[in-house]
Amino acid sequence: MSETVILAITGGGALVVGIILGRVLLRKAFAQEENKAKEQASLILKEAEVNAETIKKDKILEAKEKFLKLKQEFEEEANKRKNIILTNENKVKQRDQHLSKELERVKRKEAEVESMQENLGAQMEIVQKKKEDLDKFNEQKVSILEKISNLTADEAKEQLMESLVEESRTIASSKIKEIMEEAELTATKEAKKLVIQTIQRTATEHAIENCVSIFNIESDDIKGKIIGREGRNIRALEAATGVEIIVDDTPEAIIISGFDPVRREIARLSLHRLVVDGRIHPARIEEIVAKTEKNIEEEIVEIGERTIIDLGIHGLHPELIKMVGRMRFRSSYGQNLLQHSREVANLCAIMAGELGINAKQAKRAGLLHDIGKVWPEEAEKPHAILGMELAQKYKEQPAVCNAIGAHHDEVEMTSLISPIVQACDAISGSRPGARREVMESYIKRLKELEALALNFNGVHKSYAIQAGRELRVIVDSENVTDERADQLSFDISQKIENDMQYPGQIKVTVIREKRAVNFAK
Repeated sequence: MSETVILAITGGGALVVGIILGRVLLRKAFAQEENKAKEQASLILKEAEVNAETIKKDKILEAKEKFLKLKQEFEEEANKRKNIILTNENKVKQRDQHLSKELERVKRKEAEVESMQENLGAQMEIVQKKKEDLDKFNEQKVSILEKISNLTADEAKEQLMESLVEESRTIASSKIKEIMEEAELTATKEAKKLVIQTIQRTATEHAIENCVSIFNIESDDIKGKIIGREGRNIRALEAATGVEIIVDDTPEAIIISGFDPVRREIARLSLHRLVVDGRIHPARIEEIVAKTEKNIEEEIVEIGERTIIDLGIHGLHPELIKMVGRMRFRSSYGQNLLQHSREVANLCAIMAGELGINAKQAKRAGLLHDIGKVWPEEAEKPHAILGMELAQKYKEQPAVCNAIGAHHDEVEMTSLISPIVQACDAISGSRPGARREVMESYIKRLKELEALALNFNGVHKSYAIQAGRELRVIVDSENVTDERADQLSFDISQKIENDMQYPGQIKVTVIREKRAVNFAK
């Protein structure tokens, strides 16, 4: 027990001694670190003082240099200002000298004017005296004339005035007559000159439209493929396009006949694609024709846009642009409608420019004047009225609308552009070879023939072919039976006999076809 206590006391004493020694050593280490830190701080302070002194000297030198530079700039600016002040002082001195000279000259002029006024006053007195003498002489002369003529001065003046007025009227009436005759001759001459100059400045080729297109082929072997087994291919192509395909002995050529240029173009392009593709059968024909019709619509828009760009016309409604493109495939009395409208637009611009009228507006009216002829729907109105209503619908200017409606005198002219459009339309259409009346009446008869068949119930499409000697009518198979098809053919033929005038005879063919389509998946 005593050993244990002794060990505990010894351990406790050693622990106390260790703690005391540790504290002593720790304080000594802290003192050494503190001394090192103080030495480093003193070194940093000394280094900072040296750097501060260097920076101070650099700043003082920099400030001195800047001060010297500013002083030099100030002296230069002061010298410049001084020179300007000296120059202005010299100018002021020169102006003072000039003003002094001018003042002396004005004084001399004033003296001369005063002397002239004095002389003028003396001359006026002399003139006044002479005038009084002349008045007395005139009074004496008038009194002598009154005694001789037995008339007072007022009566003589009145008679003289009457005679002068009568003579003036006679001379004026003769002069007015001469001026009016000269004006009429000059106006007629100038108008003819203007029209001739306008025609000469617009040269356009004319091509008479026909009702036949030629499709060239590489060999006659292709004709058999186009005809198909028992003629099914050619029948499908004629039913889809509404034209007549004539395959005869003409070498390396197939004739496409139809009065509508759009249909002929669709048929020609479809034939070309079918021949290139090589797969010619009814289903493929219908697919190609549908694609070609879509392409033709896109081409119509492109033609319209290209036309308005060429003519420099801006802001035209998209529907009107499309109608302008349709003109490419229409004719007016055998004259291509787009070519005619472009020519009228250019003529209108030239004539309006010569007359000092808005040339752009006149060109716009000239291009759109026959827009009513390409309206796809049937209408009872004249094409000029229909075109005017279309222009109003698509927000064209009132002057343009009036020019369209008045170019055939259907409405009253209310703007200066209207007679210009009318005159240019006549100029374009009256050129030798530009138009052919027979073609227009022929096409009109074929359209009436097709429209007559469309009025019957169940009729889907109608096509006039073989120059109007045959009418093919396609009916809906679901609505028209075979017996009804026979009766419909007879009814249409009777309607044609009663309502239309035509040479020879017209064959009416009613086509009824039933198709059942399914897909194997």
